[in-house]
Amino acid sequence: MARQMELRCRCGEVVGRVENALPQKVNRVVCYCDDCQAFAHQLGRADLLNAQGGTDIIQVAPASLTIMKGQQHIAGLRLSPKGLFRFHTTCCNTPIGNTLSPAIPFVGLVAQVFDDNPKTVDGVFGPPIGAILGKYAIGKPPADSTGINLPVLLRAITKVLGWRLRGRAWPNPFFQPKTREPVYPVAVVAQQQREALRPLCGPKPA
Repeated sequence: MARQMELRCRCGEVVGRVENALPQKVNRVVCYCDDCQAFAHQLGRADLLNAQGGTDIIQVAPASLTIMKGQQHIAGLRLSPKGLFRFHTTCCNTPIGNTLSPAIPFVGLVAQVFDDNPKTVDGVFGPPIGAILGKYAIGKPPADSTGINLPVLLRAITKVLGWRLRGRAWPNPFFQPKTREPVYPVAVVAQQQREALRPLCGPKPA
């Protein structure tokens, strides 16, 4: 049965909705990469990271996500000219959705935008199925996170391919259908600022 889950930014100015909010319809992982950590610090939202610097991400099909209120408060950020599009609110600096491009249809949502109670989110989407890029974690990396987590990787690839083949890439809340250009203004972080964020994140790999 179709199920919906509302998301909102910290101050409530931006509100959205995810349809097909079921464990089998999403991909949920904890990402420890230094880019996710840097993004949180850039926004002043390190409170969204766990103790080891991980970001709890729920990946959904673009067509499943609808922004219902507060579009005027959304902007994009890229940590490099070819980096992920990382959309966030300008009212309270809440991450709204990470994505690569319309050609690779997924939107990564930080779990905390759904509810402050982890048990509520777990009950809707299921718990994270694994962790990735643990080599960037602060302190001891989580188990099975430093190498290639094959089950997590295969599930993510299967989901993205399925969403594309089933026409779930559109409508995309962040890109224009004709031009494939972002709907919202996107800024690229200057290299000097990106380097300044590195000491706040987990260790660089050897």
